[in-house]
Amino acid sequence: MISNQVLQTTIDGLRNITRIDFCVIDTEGKILASTFSDAERYTEPAVAFVDSPADSQVVSGCQFFKVFDEHQMEYILLAYGDSDDVYMVGKLAVFQIQNLLIAYKERFDKDNFIKNLLLDNLLLVDIYNRAKKLHIETDVRRVVYMIEVGHDKDGNDLDHVRGIFEGKSQNFVTAIDEKNIIVVREVEPTETAEDLHRTAEVIYGLFKGDKSVHVAYGTVVNEIKEVSRSYKEARMALDVGKIFFEGNNIIAYATLGIGRLIYQLPIPLCKMFIKEIFGSRSPDDFDEETLTTINKFFENSLNVSETSRQLYIHRNTLVYRLDKLQKSTGLDLRVFEDAITFKIALMVVKYMKYMESLDY
Repeated sequence: MISNQVLQTTIDGLRNITRIDFCVIDTEGKILASTFSDAERYTEPAVAFVDSPADSQVVSGCQFFKVFDEHQMEYILLAYGDSDDVYMVGKLAVFQIQNLLIAYKERFDKDNFIKNLLLDNLLLVDIYNRAKKLHIETDVRRVVYMIEVGHDKDGNDLDHVRGIFEGKSQNFVTAIDEKNIIVVREVEPTETAEDLHRTAEVIYGLFKGDKSVHVAYGTVVNEIKEVSRSYKEARMALDVGKIFFEGNNIIAYATLGIGRLIYQLPIPLCKMFIKEIFGSRSPDDFDEETLTTINKFFENSLNVSETSRQLYIHRNTLVYRLDKLQKSTGLDLRVFEDAITFKIALMVVKYMKYMESLDY
């Protein structure tokens, strides 16, 4: 069904061109769009006109037309006036609205297909058969973007995103649930990872820096049957990004690193790992100074001199802190293997805390 906003825009445009007023009423007598103020007085005649065998007639100086969608009446169109010119313009307006119905139905069919494709609700043979009927190319390179808007999205959010992807027929914008918008975007053979990220920045820019909005995207796939994989990657990137990349509102699946492995670990296994390494303690039980030292040491790739410089402490002070940490945990962060173990442990604890917050 066409939105009331689109109907209003359509008859406003026709009014500006023809200088004839229009009104669109549904079959139950509800006014959906109008360019004149006293349209209410035509609602009863419009309801009576629904049962009339005629496709058009003049009532109280106004031309009434039935608008059909595949033999099913959808609207009554009123064109204000009873002259032959008004009749001709009214017929043209009916033709325009019927074409809009066809276009919107095709969009709905494609939208429904894309949703089922993303959610793996189609058999392989159905994917290719339906894609052919809907004139969707099957061997186009595509990538899936997921936009979490941080609130229950409205039609404007969806329309804003659609606005930047309508140029190509192989781009699709849809919504899977209340908070997420999905973009299935065609990718040119020459595009790089930087181009994919720039697209994510453009999408995020639509929301004017709203920190509650997150944009995540998967990897490029070569066939339509693989689109659901890119969607699952984008969804994982969205979740993993919240855990391990808190400051990033844009995250790519390809940049998740070890985070995407930890995200798939069962919680009991995580607890067992932490207990084996630290016993009854947890790596986030350390005081703020120790945790700051550890994180800065990792940021500087285990470089003692650079870490002490950025912490504004003497090199020997940093060495003392690392020695103290080694005594309490048995892990020397200056040794690569121990550093990896400690880093993973910190990430595992972060993951467990995130999952616990979801439970509550």
